[in-house]
Amino acid sequence: MRDVMQSLITERGTCVLATASENKPHCSLMAYVSDDTGGELYMATQRETTKYRNLSANPWVSLLIDTRREVTGGERLSAKALTISGRFQSLAGTSKYPVARAKLLDRHPHLQRFLEDPDVEVFAIKAESFLLLVGLTEAYFETADSLIGGEPS
Repeated sequence: MRDVMQSLITERGTCVLATASENKPHCSLMAYVSDDTGGELYMATQRETTKYRNLSANPWVSLLIDTRREVTGGERLSAKALTISGRFQSLAGTSKYPVARAKLLDRHPHLQRFLEDPDVEVFAIKAESFLLLVGLTEAYFETADSLIGGEPS
């Protein structure tokens, strides 16, 4: 199931990002791109948003990447949903910033004007674990270390 997890991460371009602050959850639909391993996902947001304030206050996040748009009717029983638990990392001033920004623009050229805004922050989510659900009952769990090249957990 590692291949399925990595394919979902690297082939998709949108996810739901769940953040929280003061025990209040907040979900955002996000465009993203991953590194080659699927262990880091790069995104961008304006700094004056609830999600960015939440990320700054509490770096722990959950992401959801799924196949619900590809399956309909009875096929929904085979839908896949990948939950990624991870940590927010600011890329401002790092060598990863231009790489992540370029990857975002390559995958999502419609973000060009958005990324030119000086109030926009490009950031990474460093994955800690992955939980893949296939249909209603099949579940597969991997730690980031095991998915990105180690032994299965």
